[in-house]
Amino acid sequence: MTAQPQTLAQKILARACGRTTVQPGEIIVGRLDLAMTHDSSGPRRLQPMLERLGAKIWDLSKFVVITDHYLPANDDDSRQIIRITRDWAREHGLKNFHDEQGICHVVLPEKGYLRPGMFAVGGDSHSPTGGAFGAYMFGVGATEMLGAVVTGEIWVKVPQTLLIEWSGSLGRGVSAKDMMLHLCRTLGLDGADYQAVQYTGSAISALSMQERMTLCNMATEIGAQTGLVAPDATTRDWLQQVAGVDPASIDITQWQGDADAPLGAHQRFDASSLAPQVAAPHSPANAGPIGDHGHQRIQVAYLGACTGAKLDDLRMAASVLRGRRIASGVRLMVGAASLHDQQQAEREGTLGVLQQAGAELLPNACGACAGYGAYRFNADTVVISSTARNFKGRMGSADARVFLGSPYTVAASAVTGHITDPRELLA
Repeated sequence: MTAQPQTLAQKILARACGRTTVQPGEIIVGRLDLAMTHDSSGPRRLQPMLERLGAKIWDLSKFVVITDHYLPANDDDSRQIIRITRDWAREHGLKNFHDEQGICHVVLPEKGYLRPGMFAVGGDSHSPTGGAFGAYMFGVGATEMLGAVVTGEIWVKVPQTLLIEWSGSLGRGVSAKDMMLHLCRTLGLDGADYQAVQYTGSAISALSMQERMTLCNMATEIGAQTGLVAPDATTRDWLQQVAGVDPASIDITQWQGDADAPLGAHQRFDASSLAPQVAAPHSPANAGPIGDHGHQRIQVAYLGACTGAKLDDLRMAASVLRGRRIASGVRLMVGAASLHDQQQAEREGTLGVLQQAGAELLPNACGACAGYGAYRFNADTVVISSTARNFKGRMGSADARVFLGSPYTVAASAVTGHITDPRELLA
């Protein structure tokens, strides 16, 4: 009897629960390959519950803790949270602890934890970033994380797969962030409600790994349970060259969906016709072509977060800023998503271009995107930001107006002082 065709999501979940096939709508219990938390969602929440239960982490070798939300620790609350995190890691001899290295979703793959076919959870809503590497990864809250890390298992309702196909190729000055903002507008914030979104097509194949990370990260913004890109040579090469992963441990052939696997839906888009996108306050769904925003003045251009300050993102911004200065009265804030990416940007000269243009360098942390610490936006401030979200009050005052755009768009707007199509400066 021929096995029933399976999507990539189904294949990963089937392996996790020890079966050959699973069907959408089934409840399965999967064995975890990895669990990741950060300082906000990790020890400060898990430790008291573990102590009350008299329980332990099921396998410390599969548990990763990364500090990123409350850094730099510049007030009593932040200092206490970071201290709890560091003390817990030390007391438990946690080898997989990465302190002040950058944002968890970027540090995790950089440190070589992800492989195609893995089943993983993260204590953060943007954990589907791991799907860029062909891993099934999703975010959970503290109580669900407790059960996961004590048992090494978690239940999942097998989702339908929404295949999002991007044909053609992106034009100059257009990026994965623009693709996602377009999807947020077209599908809405619940358009992929509890589905596994898999990105495919010629435009996806041409994307770098960090651009794929942006797509899978922001699958959350359209309501997906996870986001996925099937692994290929680009996946293998990045894991080997950047993360130092043994290529023999990277399987890019097994973790492919069957061509005739039933889908929940198949949406098609043309990358060649996509213009730079901007989302108006206060939702990513308020997106549209950049021309809709005329000459909206800005005071701050924020190049930060896991969707907008990776090495590729910094390079995009530098391609616009090279040989230019930011406009008078504009503050260009740059917080590289990881120390690794910042150091590489410095070695190759990308960071120098940004600083020569007038950029203010921030710590390698979540910063304004998470609404913590000193980097928050004041009332009546107008911001163009490369972050994933612009919800009212998320990044500071509820009266701040935050627009979302790509790193290209953020850089171009910093130069002119108003929201600007980056293609005008790249021509």
